[in-house]
Amino acid sequence: MPCRVHLVGSIGLDTVQEVFATTGKLLGSHLKRFPDGEPGGRRMWINWQYPLLRGSPFLQLDHSRPPAITGCMQLMLADGVKAEDVHFGELGYAREARASYQDFLAARENGQLPRDARFQVCLPTPFAVVAAQVSPAHIPAIEASYEKAMIREAEAVIAAIPHKDLCIQWDICIEMVAFDGRTPYLPSFPHMDKFFGERFGRLTQVIPYTVELGFHLCYGDLDAKHAIEPIDATKLVEMTHLIIASVKHPIAYFHMPVPINRTDDAYFAPLTNLKLPPETELFLGLIHAKDGVIGAKQRMKAAQKYVHNFGIASECGISRARTAETVNEILRVHAAVAETASA
Repeated sequence: MPCRVHLVGSIGLDTVQEVFATTGKLLGSHLKRFPDGEPGGRRMWINWQYPLLRGSPFLQLDHSRPPAITGCMQLMLADGVKAEDVHFGELGYAREARASYQDFLAARENGQLPRDARFQVCLPTPFAVVAAQVSPAHIPAIEASYEKAMIREAEAVIAAIPHKDLCIQWDICIEMVAFDGRTPYLPSFPHMDKFFGERFGRLTQVIPYTVELGFHLCYGDLDAKHAIEPIDATKLVEMTHLIIASVKHPIAYFHMPVPINRTDDAYFAPLTNLKLPPETELFLGLIHAKDGVIGAKQRMKAAQKYVHNFGIASECGISRARTAETVNEILRVHAAVAETASA
């Protein structure tokens, strides 16, 4: 049975066409879903939304606070603006997806991608975009409107792309770091599980069952380094169970990161508590550039003591702070590990 591979989303190559050609050639037999690689401004994940927020007539810079974790000045409601006044139009995700889907169709038609491949559209949660770039006191007012806009983006994607060809992935990062509870700038707060659970439910209720749904759990990847390293897989398992309990839609997969230095039992042992529905795949992000195939195999061997059925992936996206040469090497490591595991 071929070893399953998952690509998290961002792939630091120059064009969507190059992403499909490269990933199809190296990993076509191991991938069910192909993202467009998020080129251009999307390489910076939610940072590409900052110009949109900054340009809103309803928001202004908060000069009383230091820059946000993204490095940009934090934003707040403009003078005289009330929460009910805030409105966002197009966010750009659906427009990008519609264009990239045409490249996906061309790549599939010319044989670069498998005939049964799905097009993977990766979306950040509204809370992630707003909480990372808005002053804390103004988050509730701005998030509510931004969430409505993001749901419209998801609906536009669903309307534009045939369901049999589509997978929507929600990226769970800011929530994951806050849920972990060890970061001062993203602290835990009371009833956090209910707070996040309600949002996961709203974001997924608009997705028809004929569209695949997946979740990427993330500890950040600013400049190819986590915002904070997980102690072990405990919080990842807990977040997975929270999402399953909050979402009615069948979940095709979860992706979880594995830090490069973790081959010890302590990291993987909490996976024995993981309870996934029969239709849900698990992908462990154990591929890293620095130690290649050897390191990935060591982490696979450690994980197999505690979970027996999983695919492989990188720890996070592979765009930021990575050259095209590094990206191609990481993809080759994916392929080499997958071929070895399939033998």
